[in-house]
Amino acid sequence: MGKRQPEGPPPAPAVQRIRLRYTKRGRLRFTSHRDFQRAFERALRRAEVPMAYSAGFTPHPKVSYANAAPTGTGSEAEYLEIALTAPRDPETLRALLDESLPPGLDIVDAVEARTPGLADRLTGSVWELRLDRVAPDEARRAVDAFTAAETVEVQRQTKNGLRTFDARSAVAALTVFEEDPARADGPGDRACAILRLVVRHVTPAVRPDDVLSGLRAVADLAPPVPAAVTRLAQGLFDEATGTVTDPLAPDRATVKAAPAAVPGVAVPAAAAAAPPGGPA
Repeated sequence: MGKRQPEGPPPAPAVQRIRLRYTKRGRLRFTSHRDFQRAFERALRRAEVPMAYSAGFTPHPKVSYANAAPTGTGSEAEYLEIALTAPRDPETLRALLDESLPPGLDIVDAVEARTPGLADRLTGSVWELRLDRVAPDEARRAVDAFTAAETVEVQRQTKNGLRTFDARSAVAALTVFEEDPARADGPGDRACAILRLVVRHVTPAVRPDDVLSGLRAVADLAPPVPAAVTRLAQGLFDEATGTVTDPLAPDRATVKAAPAAVPGVAVPAAAAAAPPGGPA
């Protein structure tokens, strides 16, 4: 018996691919990746985007997600790619999709895909870790101990059981900032340390919570409240400069002015402008 085929004509072919950068801000940082997928597919329908679909009995819109941030973390730099059956202006499409998503899930950049391999250009991330009620001097002592160590073994529960791995080797840079009192949400005398983390994407992946576990292991640094974590950027990690570059830059039709420098990262302007503490 031959393989069954769905009735009707095959789906229309893709004629254009658009790459999008989106954010997870405020309370929307607690949405899971699956929650975002559902919200984004609804936004595609509301915006009447001419999506290309997969073949078969259960067609799905052709959306490729790349290296989504863990649930509970904010992000200024999440990426995806969509395939269209009719060409659209990237900026017009970005605005329509942004209007169709709830505030906090914001589409902030769009380019036509002109080069292959977006996922291959996501080899590093820059994270900001806000440690409320931790004095900056205490954080610096812990960071110095972490960066001085050759290896820092941590454990994480996975679907295959408890796994032990080195959290140090993936960390390219880890620095401490002191929050500007003018931006503090609470009393001015409340301690708060801001860590800026540049990490390579390796296997197994080293996440911000793994680095926090490493700081606890080497220096007994245990913040009394959970850290607020935000990804500021992700892209191609440059070993020579220790920066993470904009992964959409090769696709841009025109060269844009370089954004303000951020320690350890070369980022899109919106992320570079974010002050320590991240978006609310």
